[in-house]
Amino acid sequence: MTMETRAATLARRIAAALRSHGHSAFLVGGCVRDILLGRPPKDFDVATSAPPDAVAWLFPGSQMVGASFGVVLVREDDAQVEVATFRSDHSYQDGRRPACVEFQTDPRQDVLRRDFTINALLMDPDTEEVFDYVGGRDDLAHGTVRAIGDPAQRFAEDHLRMLRAVRFAASLGFEIEEGTLQAVRELRSLIGKVSSERIRDELTRILTEGGARRGFELLDESGLLAELLPELAAMKGIAQPPEFHPEGDVWIHTLLMLEKLNAPPATLAWGVLLHDVGKPPTFRAAPDRIRFDGHVEAGVEIAHRILTRLKFSTGDAIQIEALIANHMRFKDVPNMRESTLKRFFRLPRFEEHLELHRVDCLSSHRNLDNYEFVKRKLAELPAEELHPPRLLTGYDLMGEGYPAGPQLGEILQALEDAQLEGVIHTREEALALVRSRFPKTRIE
Repeated sequence: MTMETRAATLARRIAAALRSHGHSAFLVGGCVRDILLGRPPKDFDVATSAPPDAVAWLFPGSQMVGASFGVVLVREDDAQVEVATFRSDHSYQDGRRPACVEFQTDPRQDVLRRDFTINALLMDPDTEEVFDYVGGRDDLAHGTVRAIGDPAQRFAEDHLRMLRAVRFAASLGFEIEEGTLQAVRELRSLIGKVSSERIRDELTRILTEGGARRGFELLDESGLLAELLPELAAMKGIAQPPEFHPEGDVWIHTLLMLEKLNAPPATLAWGVLLHDVGKPPTFRAAPDRIRFDGHVEAGVEIAHRILTRLKFSTGDAIQIEALIANHMRFKDVPNMRESTLKRFFRLPRFEEHLELHRVDCLSSHRNLDNYEFVKRKLAELPAEELHPPRLLTGYDLMGEGYPAGPQLGEILQALEDAQLEGVIHTREEALALVRSRFPKTRIE
């Protein structure tokens, strides 16, 4: 039984239990939208007339994740369902949460406080009858993301909804209704009041849930891109040498790369997005051709500032910055020494580096010779050749009379190079190489 099936089964059992105790209960939100679109739901939510304490009483061990908002999390094994009491929201004071809520028994009141019509559909889990109070089924049929009621009010209540409109349109292949899009344009500066973590997570979803290119085109059209990532907005109009980039400017190149990603890891997606972020400040129209001298180093610095601003974890930031720092090295792989090439292959999550290079090539000159070269070399190399066991240690070298200090690291590096080049294979050969290349005066 899949995770989705377990969650669906749990949601139906929750609804049945609530109904058996005299409460109304429906599937609601994204799961209903996805079911109607024929897409596998990622999670299941239940909306009910039961107050939170009644839900908690029916499901011992459940967790109050938003007691003041009537949200209870019910878990069973590795499946979980959020159960929310029907409510209406009153004034919002922080651009995220209502100052107070009022629990309701009428599901109509509950859906009116939600964000978009396509996310406000209710479904009877037994009969699969759909209850639509806001025109969500028509918007699903026409591929439209439309705010419920006054879009300006919806976005003033929770500013992140502006980014969510972009995400839904991108991942579903929908259009944002013109009034809704215009409200985003008018209120776009409010996005700066949203926490960095929420912005980071929503942008990551846009990058990884499908339709990333369309998502970033919509961010640009709505004005949100310039608010959130002005460093990317600066890519527009930055010309590139046509012999290497016949596709156009840096922005077009980046969009083409995003279009070629298929359910990428978040770090790869961000690496692709930011890999050329150093080009705008390093653009130079030299007499011979357009140049971007130092764009890799500049890109790493700019990306570091962006990742810090969005509060990425240290591990993710290190990987994204490594993707940017190393993306130009692929042009040199046919001429690398064997030891240099093998060390390159040993970069953490090298498969992400290789995939970035692939989509980089396909979105520019389309020459995949170096990509194919790397694929062949990787296929030929057994793991032990990439990570050979150390033949000598620092203690061994000190036993040979070499003093502790920086020279030991230099010697060990030379030994590993020789192993990676296939020059030495045994401890004896290693000792012979050390004695011949690093003469010393033994300490008495």
